Amino acid sequence: MAKIKKGDLVQVITGATQERGGDRGKQGKVLEILAEKNRIIVEGVNYVTKHTRVGQTQRGTKTGGLETVEASIHISNVALVDPSTKKPTKVGHRVEEQTKDGVKRTVRVRYAKKSGKDL
Repeated sequence: MAKIKKGDLVQVITGATQERGGDRGKQGKVLEILAEKNRIIVEGVNYVTKHTRVGQTQRGTKTGGLETVEASIHISNVALVDPSTKKPTKVGHRVEEQTKDGVKRTVRVRYAKKSGKDL
């Protein structure tokens, strides 16, 4: 089971500090997970300039040029943020039984290890 999922709030824990133009310490929402490469795309982190070919739409407007987009970052360089303390935390899993519509199910639940609250 994955520790980080799409939509989670994460914080960058490695790299250059913000004073030196880096992203360490920034928090953002996970936009996409690239599981085969062990990388994720985080909102507002690791901006790069992308050159796209200039084209034309059917209405005649120009498209392309220089765009700034979020690039991927390795999953080991981010930590999940505890919702109660807003600080990075480790993640654990516990097995719980839930009853829904009279049917018992065994479910794995993610929780923040320091606070013990569900994520």
